[in-house]
Amino acid sequence: ETLIESELFGHERGAFTGAIKDRPGRFELAESGTIFLDDIDDVPLSMQVKLLRVLQNRTIERLGGTRTVPINVRVIAGSKRDLKQLVAEGGFREDLYYRLNVLPVTLPPLRERREDIPVLMEYFLERYFRRRNEDVPAISDAVRQAFGRYSWPGNVRELENACERIAQTCSCGTVRVGCMSASILFRAGTQPAELGAPVVSTAN
Repeated sequence: ETLIESELFGHERGAFTGAIKDRPGRFELAESGTIFLDDIDDVPLSMQVKLLRVLQNRTIERLGGTRTVPINVRVIAGSKRDLKQLVAEGGFREDLYYRLNVLPVTLPPLRERREDIPVLMEYFLERYFRRRNEDVPAISDAVRQAFGRYSWPGNVRELENACERIAQTCSCGTVRVGCMSASILFRAGTQPAELGAPVVSTAN
């Protein structure tokens, strides 16, 4: 928790072992801009109290310091779990929930917006093949169908990981099902020879 507090609010020299100089935190560095707090549902309750104070007062105090520093930032928070349900379970402070929940934006899981899958797949494959200074190969229909059938419980991050793996291991002129993770193929509920059902696909 000390490391989280130091990362967000900064620290003064000598605040803890290894703090050899003053260091501004993310809130100070984001002055007049935006700070994105990802996975806010994983923040410990003790840290939630401090975050609430920052949002209410628009000031921070560095770890080990006594000086109050005013801040002017827009805060965007992301959560992989339903915060309202988490409040009911006692895992998230209700007052912080309402302080954050000014303009909620709900993004459905990838399995509920399958039309995004081929677009994201092509984007990430291009990114990782280009990063390796390689031409982006063609993508077989069977691969597109496998991606479309899979439920992607890890959402976009899992899809990105799958594309990076393909870029690291594929040496074919065309991305084929053999370049894909066997676990994804298995969980897509099909074998490579059976990948024939149509899915949404982008035009080449």
